[in-house]
Amino acid sequence: MAFLQSLLHITDFGSPFLSNLAPAVLAAYAVQLGFGIPGVAARSDLFYDFSGGWTFLLTLASSLLLPALRRGAAINMTTALDSWNWRQLAMTGGVALYAVRLSGYLFRRVLRKGHDSRFDKIKHQPRRFLIFWLVQAVWVLLCCMPVIAVNSVHPAAFKAGMGVPDVLPTDVLGLGLWALGWTVEMVADYQKSVWYAEKKNKIHDEEYITRGIWARSRFPNYFGDITLWIGMAIAAAGVLQQGPIQASLGWSGTTGLLKAILLPAAAPAFVAWALLRATGVPLSQAKYDKLYGDRKDYQEWRNKTPLLIPRIF
Repeated sequence: MAFLQSLLHITDFGSPFLSNLAPAVLAAYAVQLGFGIPGVAARSDLFYDFSGGWTFLLTLASSLLLPALRRGAAINMTTALDSWNWRQLAMTGGVALYAVRLSGYLFRRVLRKGHDSRFDKIKHQPRRFLIFWLVQAVWVLLCCMPVIAVNSVHPAAFKAGMGVPDVLPTDVLGLGLWALGWTVEMVADYQKSVWYAEKKNKIHDEEYITRGIWARSRFPNYFGDITLWIGMAIAAAGVLQQGPIQASLGWSGTTGLLKAILLPAAAPAFVAWALLRATGVPLSQAKYDKLYGDRKDYQEWRNKTPLLIPRIF
């Protein structure tokens, strides 16, 4: 308890958002270093994705619980709706669900293969390998930025009597897009897992998946990932622009509105850049082109199938 009180004291910057962001940053880097240092020492990538899931969960827990503790709120299930607004609970729970599913899926994949091919060379270079663990903390923090911002708001500011509607159009649109993206990503990952299992059991000899949702998009999992973060950003930005919410955070004027838009936008912007420009699509596309680029069936699938947004008809 003394440690918690010290943490709350040293991270009290007067600004609700900064006071909430600081412990989240500490939590993210603590988890990544806790897993990363032993991983680097053992030259093992086994727990890389697993640690990402835990980093999400501790960052989210920090952003939700610590502001309530600063307010002296009693934290238990019976008073949850008094301690937090439904948006704070829904957005925190949504990202937690995303983290548990994705990290679990990726961890099982690594266990099945025995290693992560992304790190085959890098894990023998300790400094570079450690950087990848630390970059994962940056990824988590940027993805959690919409939730950290919303969780920084005092729940009293959300009340209808303060002028904030119980449900905003951006709540419906944003959380709807989140649900769509999460479902698409889950279905894409499930279909690929089934495809791999069938290939291992020699039910088929296909070299790459072109069935199910993968017949409508070459990277439907990435489409789902980007979509759900766009949805989360819309939901957060919509409520953060409300006058009482701005006042609760100590924001005002044009600067306050920019913060309300840009902080949530960090999540989809970073994810889209990482998947479309840095690691996801470029690495996978280059790998497939090298292996199958001379095959007519691959060329036909590649040319006729959209890169990202699934073809409906």
